[in-house]
Amino acid sequence: MSTHSTPPLQQRVSTRLRATHGLTVTSFATLPGGHSGLTYRVETDGGNFVVKAVPEGQRAIGRHDMMRQAAILSALADTDVPVPRVVEIDPEEPAWFAMELVAGESLEPVLDNPPVRPDLAAARMVRAAEILPRLHAVDHRRIPGAGEVLSPADELRRWTRTLRAVPPELVDGGEKLLALLTDCIPEGVDPVLVHGDYRLGNIIAGGDEPVALIDWEIWSIGDPRVELGWFLVFADGTNFPGVGREVAGLPSAGDLVAAYTGTSGSGLPEMTWFDALGRLKMAAIMGHNLRRHREGRHHDPDQEKLPDTISRLIDTATELMAGKR
Repeated sequence: MSTHSTPPLQQRVSTRLRATHGLTVTSFATLPGGHSGLTYRVETDGGNFVVKAVPEGQRAIGRHDMMRQAAILSALADTDVPVPRVVEIDPEEPAWFAMELVAGESLEPVLDNPPVRPDLAAARMVRAAEILPRLHAVDHRRIPGAGEVLSPADELRRWTRTLRAVPPELVDGGEKLLALLTDCIPEGVDPVLVHGDYRLGNIIAGGDEPVALIDWEIWSIGDPRVELGWFLVFADGTNFPGVGREVAGLPSAGDLVAAYTGTSGSGLPEMTWFDALGRLKMAAIMGHNLRRHREGRHHDPDQEKLPDTISRLIDTATELMAGKR
């Protein structure tokens, strides 16, 4: 069916929820802040939901592949990984799915507003590290559409491409860091299901307890240390000068790794490399966003706050890698 003959999304959602669940839509509003597809808050006479949809005219690939997101959420429904319940899936293009609206708070303590109370931020971060093994214990072989397994070398190649797509002056020192990472790529461990953007900003919490892990647009099968290294970036507000804040009492990287492994030791080899990789990834993403702003592709003056953070991430990652030698 062509997009010209497809009813508007609100009409499609309303019709499907009434036909399948006997629900009447009373409100249909855009949810701000999403970066993958279109996201809406949908209120009905029988409960509230979140609808995620492929933008009109966009191909359903990558971050816009709503069916892939719906598939992983559905696959995790019978596990102990906290995820929203999917209530409806419509594969007709442009595809969409609806999931329950989970009550709670999803805030990144070092970046988001309003600020999270320091003791609550610390407790949430430890609990997030403690429940991450539940996700990594899921049998990924039973999940359809997972794609290829990504090794540490694959991850480094991916982010090397991203970094090198940014003008070098925006990511000064990036090539030196890439060389240090390339010189000692760790051997992979048994692959697991990884969320891809695991951090408190993507975890809805009730108090200090995680109640729903959201934003599954880049899930994959890969090395668990890649996931943990990314999570560690957000445990230190000094990583984000000019754009973030320091939060007193947040757990250290060692504390979070220990919470993940359940041991007093690290229990994970080569975590320094993955900590540095996480910083490289964030620097590459921020460099890409700054480039888009300066080229006029996405005007956002706040992007001009990023250079100090990009430098800090590259410098501290380089220091970590130099310390390994």
